[in-house]
Amino acid sequence: MEEFQRIILVHYHEIGLKGRNRGVFEKRLQKNLEALLGAYPVVTIHRISGRLLVFLREGTTLEVANQCTDAILGVPGVARASCGFKCDLDIEVMGRAACIALAEAEPFSTFKVSARRNHTVFPIDSMQMNRDIGEVLCERFPEKRVQMKGQDVTVGVEAVEGTAYVYARSVRGIGGLPVGSSGKVVCLLSSGIDSPVATWRMARRGAVPIGVHFSGRPQTSDASEYLVDDIAHVLERTGCIGRVYVVPFGDYQREISLSCPPSLRVILYRRLMFRVAEELARREGAGALVTGESLGQVASQTLDNIRATNDAVELPVLRPLIGSDKLEIIEAAQELGTFEISSMDAPDCCTLFMPRNPETHAKLEAVREAEAAFPVEEWVTALADAAEPHDYACPAYKPPKKRE
Repeated sequence: MEEFQRIILVHYHEIGLKGRNRGVFEKRLQKNLEALLGAYPVVTIHRISGRLLVFLREGTTLEVANQCTDAILGVPGVARASCGFKCDLDIEVMGRAACIALAEAEPFSTFKVSARRNHTVFPIDSMQMNRDIGEVLCERFPEKRVQMKGQDVTVGVEAVEGTAYVYARSVRGIGGLPVGSSGKVVCLLSSGIDSPVATWRMARRGAVPIGVHFSGRPQTSDASEYLVDDIAHVLERTGCIGRVYVVPFGDYQREISLSCPPSLRVILYRRLMFRVAEELARREGAGALVTGESLGQVASQTLDNIRATNDAVELPVLRPLIGSDKLEIIEAAQELGTFEISSMDAPDCCTLFMPRNPETHAKLEAVREAEAAFPVEEWVTALADAAEPHDYACPAYKPPKKRE
């Protein structure tokens, strides 16, 4: 069988809508892919007209090429990945490459050819390429049927910059923007179902997420910290988290629970968390806080209580799940791969010193008055200083300079 170099064409959509700064987004996606595909036989990644082109090492098997393609699909910014071959810009050669690509797409019953020229002097136009390569494929696969709509497989043929790229396996990616193109955000990250999904959604919008996990330690075990680490490793696979700070929060919750009105405990816990997260965001140079809150899902997520917690900080608080219901969030967690981890029981600060009847419509004046009894500024500094950083493989993340 004739040998062609295996390639993966990485298509993007939203990046292509950018104006003069489009190249910045392309370079960011290229750097992310170069770092994240280190386990695969990638020779190099080039930018070509409206695409990124991943060259695989000679002798790479179909199985490994498909595995590399699957890894690319989960990287934010990738709209589609197509696994195929590079070949000479010659219609006969392109036909032979198309036969191999289509054979590797078995099983299928129907197919069509979609060819295009892109800034090339190749004399054969797209319509003629479709006909010529279609004839070759019909001869090679007489038992298969050409179908222009609803076909099982589309054989793509692209003539770009003096070279042809031919593929049959083309799979949709997650889209969005490359991580690192929208700045840093600090995400309040628990071991529950919601906050990992919120973190991932911000990564898909180009942000570099930095997690802050408030552990119930030393009042509870550190079990939740291990679950958060597992969650971070899932996000790490596609470069969607740069660092997680673990904050031992239990003693401060205990202090609050002993002195404040029981109904306001949750609000005061969350205000302190927000303040600590904001301080860590300041040290990291992050532009916003992120939570996994969904409107009305629990007592702390009513409009009045959201207002009461927002009041504690100056940074914007982003809530990507605010209009999602629990079933939608569970489905997203299952697709992300964090649901099973988040379903494990672990004591954490969210269940520590909880009142029987938490306030659902907190009055801001009453909250501020209750909070005034505590040395909040002193606590924020102490908690931020005690935060334990854990770093993960995120090509776009740069840690802050060490404080003097």
